[in-house]
Parts: sequence; C-alpha cells; structure tokens
Amino acid sequence: MDKDKGQQMEFISVGENIHTTRVLRRKGKSVVENEGLESITYTGPENEARFLVIPEVFKERQEYRQGQIKHVMIAVNTAMSGNEHSAEAMTYLAILANKQVEAEATYLDVNVDEISWKLEDQKAAMRWLVETLQKITNSPLSIDSSNADVIEEGLAAYNHDVSRPLLNSASLERLDALDLALEYNASVVVTAAGARGMPDGVEGRVKNASKMVENALSKGFSLKDIFIDPLVFPASVDKTFGAHALDAVRELRAKFGPEVHITGGISNVSFGIPGRRLVNEAFMILMAEAGADSGIIDPVVSNPGRVFSMDKKSESYRMAEDVILGRDEFCQNYISAWRGGKLDVGQ
Repeated sequence: MDKDKGQQMEFISVGENIHTTRVLRRKGKSVVENEGLESITYTGPENEARFLVIPEVFKERQEYRQGQIKHVMIAVNTAMSGNEHSAEAMTYLAILANKQVEAEATYLDVNVDEISWKLEDQKAAMRWLVETLQKITNSPLSIDSSNADVIEEGLAAYNHDVSRPLLNSASLERLDALDLALEYNASVVVTAAGARGMPDGVEGRVKNASKMVENALSKGFSLKDIFIDPLVFPASVDKTFGAHALDAVRELRAKFGPEVHITGGISNVSFGIPGRRLVNEAFMILMAEAGADSGIIDPVVSNPGRVFSMDKKSESYRMAEDVILGRDEFCQNYISAWRGGKLDVGQ
C-alpha cells in the first residue's frame, strides 16, 4: 500500500459485529446439535467449547427458514430474558465484544434495530446493551440506529466518564442527530445521504456530505469530531459504485484537509459477491489510499495491520480490484476464478 497516502495514518476501525443483523449459516460449522438442542457453538474464555441454545421462537422466523441464524439478536434477547440460558448469552456477548477489542477496534458499533418492530422494545434493548457492554469493556461505543429515539436512548445510558461515544449517523434527512451528538458530547458520523434519498454519483456524495460537514461546523463541532461516510454501495449492483465511493473520498479529503475523519461500511462493497473477505480487504486498501482513515469493519476477520501488508501484486488482489473499479463486467472473471478455487479468499 502507498505509505504516503494511507499507512502513515492511524486507521480507526469501527467494529461492526454487535449488530442484530449479523447472521451465521445454519449449515455452517458454528451451528451444531448439543444435548439434543440446536445451538451456536463458540470458544469460551478458557478455550473450552460452549453452546448458546437457539430458542424455538427464533425457528419460526423467516431468516431461520432461509438458513440464517441472527446470532447477536438471539444473544441479546436471551440475555435480557433472565431465563436459564441468559448467563450463557451474556458470556457469548462478552466474548464477541472482547474479540473486537483484542483486534484493536477503536469503537464497537452497537445496533439493535432488528430486535423488534416495536420502538419501545428497540429503546429498551439499546439501553440494556449499552449498559452491559460498558461493564465488559472501556472501549468507546458507536451508537447506531435508523431511529433517532433509539440513538438518544443509547447516548442517555452511556457512561461518559469512561469514554466519548460516536453517533452513527446524521444526514440531511436527519439533521436533528447533530443536536443529539452535541447534547451528549459525542463525535458524529455524517453521511452523504440526501434529504430525500441516496446520492447519485460522486458529485451528489460530495455535495451532500459537504452540507453535513458545514452544518456540523456551524453548530460548534470541530473537524476532528466528524467522520464522513460517503456511502458504499455493492459493486455487484453497478460497476461504477466502487469508483464513486473512492472518488468521493479523494474529493472530500482534498476539500476538508487532514483533520476530518473519513469512514464507510467497507463490507457493503462485496454484497452479493462470493469470497467477500478478499473484496472487502482490497477495498479497504483502496479506501485508505484514497484518503480514508477509518472503516466500519470486522477487525477480527480483516485486521488493518494484516490487510495493509497484503500483496497488491497477487492475482487475487488484482482480480478483487478489477471488481471494485468496474473493470470486471458483472464480476464474471472474479466469480469464475472463485469457482475454480484460484482465489486466496481467506478462511
């Protein structure tokens, strides 16, 4: 990687694993039968095998029937329930958080939006999870939700004596989130979303994000308090999406200088593509080279220290880069190489 553009910066990782959207495959190695009960198996603090039971109620959900286990949702619900499995669920959440801390996640991103369709349930879960995580770790939390009321619940529950939180996120359609960040002394992610939808191309991203930065500065934020998210869309949907995000990063870095932070959901780029880790990591390198100093990532799987030492001359990296930059129409070459076992896509 180009040291002048990326590696000299401290890369701020926002660990994405404590989200109720996170899934495991039912047919994967993490889902087993233990004492006649379908369970999630994981390694405990003493390297022992442990098992979190999948409640029967979750087997009625659509995602379960489609072969997916929303393991964080299960852990939070079970831990909050106070039933006979709640202690195990607490251990599971502690292991999940501590793995990210050990992988040097700067923030732990916390999202409970899918815990329930009911706002009051979401607020209760956010409050409980923030309080619980702050008993497990001193690492700062990123409070993340599509609903400002849920974000406020998390910020209100946050122990500011330990660390300063990050609000994820504010946008032109949700300007009041800036006031929440100010009220609770949080740093803030501002996105390139428009007032009525997603941005179109590089110009739309830069225009919307710039308005958000200017709004934040006018309210008293400093540049170092702001994380810009130019919005990352799947390269499998449109071959221009990867380049749009990267070009927006370059323009925003040039416009606002070195103090502002630039981040983004790294794994969004690989949605719908096999061997996602390889594409994610190539994109992470390209983002840093373009001027990003942060990413919303899984630091356990894609640790920045390892990613930034990746061999950019390898065939695997080159093919992933072709996907991201739109040089591989419909990802055909990449998918063909993946099917043939010719790509180093990690474990």
